[in-house]
Amino acid sequence: MRRCKDILNEQTGVFSNFRGTVKLPMISMLAVDGNPEGKLQKTLQVYHSLKGFFFSSSYLPLASMIIADITSPGLYDEIAARTRHIYDLMKAEHPFLTSGEDSVFASLLALSELTDEQIAKETELCYKILKTEFYSGNAVQSLSHVLALGEGSAQEKCKRTIELYKSLKGKGYKYGTSYELSSLGVLALLPMEQDALVEELVEVDGFLSGQKGFGVWGIGKKQRLMYAGMLLASSYIGQESSPVMTTAAISSTISLMAAQQAAMCAAVAASAAAASSSGSGD
Repeated sequence: MRRCKDILNEQTGVFSNFRGTVKLPMISMLAVDGNPEGKLQKTLQVYHSLKGFFFSSSYLPLASMIIADITSPGLYDEIAARTRHIYDLMKAEHPFLTSGEDSVFASLLALSELTDEQIAKETELCYKILKTEFYSGNAVQSLSHVLALGEGSAQEKCKRTIELYKSLKGKGYKYGTSYELSSLGVLALLPMEQDALVEELVEVDGFLSGQKGFGVWGIGKKQRLMYAGMLLASSYIGQESSPVMTTAAISSTISLMAAQQAAMCAAVAASAAAASSSGSGD
């Protein structure tokens, strides 16, 4: 991570958004890559393309890294333009909810096989269904973007998400409904029986509760449950990434990977911004 910090500092300016609130997450993402220098170079290329369509923000570096990971350099400008169009469709539906952080979701949705209009319709259907159960507009919008990346109808995906939330709550595990909510959508997209899903999630949460920083005096229960959900989803997606998978299974897994990454970035962006705001007030 120290090496990647040096690489980031060498390749970006002092006032670059790459050194803003998401600097540490960016360093972490570089550190787990086999070629951090190459990854950063591609990310900077995508960032340049995106800046042709967006004002600078602390969220564009995250969106850039996602696009660089998933697509080829020859498509960067095309994806950047599509990201902007999808973002504009989001803004048209929810002008007061849509902000810079949604560029991350727009970039992932831009990699979807759906048309831009289908994406807008799917996310809005999910939003209207979910808003009757969860009340935070921003969190519900993020969750609807995650679910739009998954397969199945909006009604089916939303119903499963709500049932999963209620099932966990019934067992004494209340999933967070702020920035944690989007990761619940990833879990709902996993092709697992709900009882088995809840059982495994509780098991992972129990394991984390015994680790340093995750116990009584560590992070809160809601955030720990979110981390447990991300670990469980990552483990499942890893198991499903076998070379012998069918085309349908591959498509499903890619959708899950995109949804997981979107949820992770939403959590990273929200928590980094919160930490920065807290620090500036001391």
